[in-house]
Amino acid sequence: MLKEFFKYAIPSALAMFISSLYTVIDGIFVGQGVGDMALAAVNIVLPFTVILFGLASMFAIGGGSQVSKYIGAGDGDKAVNIFRQVFKFLIILSGIISLVCILFTKQIVGMLGATETLSGLAAEYLRFYAIFCIPNLIGIVLSSFVRNDGRPKLAMISTIMGAITNIILDYLFIFQFGLGIKGAAIATGLGQIVTVAVLVPHFMGKKGYLSFGNIKLNFEELKTFSKIGFPSFFAQASYSVIVLIHNVMLIKYMGETGISAYSIINYITTNTYMVLYGLTLGAQPLISYNYGRGDSKRMLGFYKITCISATIVSGAFVLISFVLGPSLIGIFTTDPEIAQLAYLALRMASFSYFAVGINLNTLVYFQALEKPKYSNLSCILRSVVFLPLAMFGLCMVFGGNGIWAGTIVSEMLTLITITLIGNVKKSTKEVFQIESLAMEA
Repeated sequence: MLKEFFKYAIPSALAMFISSLYTVIDGIFVGQGVGDMALAAVNIVLPFTVILFGLASMFAIGGGSQVSKYIGAGDGDKAVNIFRQVFKFLIILSGIISLVCILFTKQIVGMLGATETLSGLAAEYLRFYAIFCIPNLIGIVLSSFVRNDGRPKLAMISTIMGAITNIILDYLFIFQFGLGIKGAAIATGLGQIVTVAVLVPHFMGKKGYLSFGNIKLNFEELKTFSKIGFPSFFAQASYSVIVLIHNVMLIKYMGETGISAYSIINYITTNTYMVLYGLTLGAQPLISYNYGRGDSKRMLGFYKITCISATIVSGAFVLISFVLGPSLIGIFTTDPEIAQLAYLALRMASFSYFAVGINLNTLVYFQALEKPKYSNLSCILRSVVFLPLAMFGLCMVFGGNGIWAGTIVSEMLTLITITLIGNVKKSTKEVFQIESLAMEA
């Protein structure tokens, strides 16, 4: 099981790390080449870009869980049908999103809470980011399906190629051509086009179970995998809510200095979040495949291995935050006030990732088990219920610094609540008992 886990999880985690790394490099180039206000503007747009990532994740995990399940059950034709349904619907949806964002950019950044100072930069970044919505979303989904189709290394290679392209173009567009904040958005989009170009031959050449093909959309099937995948969208949407709540509270207590510090924290912590998410994405095909085979023992085994791996990664991140925090923050800003505030925030935020890793793993496990209600509950609790309560309560006691501890409290309360309500081992046993009774009937 360890060998299988590492075969899928390591390339997936590495791909997610590389993906987040070029987001960090975007931040470095924007901070050094455009300025601290540009960093704050990107952070204003972040909730929207995270929601787009959530949409892609919804289809990738919802469809991917079904694909791996049917492959495990020996029904390759059904797996291909699901893949084609997902791909066609996502192209249509991402095209519509792109058009809406380009036409209503100023209104969108206004709703995201942009101040008058940040509005122009935020709108410019979003407008050019939106042009590439189709490759941005398709790249994420195809990477996931390649993994479900038994080629996790290809998913990793495609992400690395896109990242290298993005980094090179970031430097050229911002420092050599002087394109400013829109240069970062364009570089990201072109990097995703390269990722898609690397992945497409797998499906066109029919090198696995899955292949492209025209198909009539079946809304019942769309409803099924969307329902399973919705918690992944909800998880990213809840993260957007988390960022939005932080932005509102920081504007109130600390002003634009707090927003700039928080944007730096987001760039640094994104690496850890994406590695943890990569571990869960790597384990998902294995869990779904064994669900199709009816092997609950191996499902729970892969869940346990992923939780242990996530805890180790989180521990390493805490150590790095304390030891290398000032050096990492110094890459993004030279302002001593912002740097000091960011270091305090980073040290506090790092501890929340012990709970974040397990919460993410549990969320995806329940999707693979086709019990998304617990995944949805987790998202509601961590963003809409516990976080606002924790932040308001802590700010009343500790002032603005209480903002940084809110995530620790909300993630821990979510972990405890979901463990008590939706116990993974018990839920797995119940699902297989229900299926066994249905087969007997």
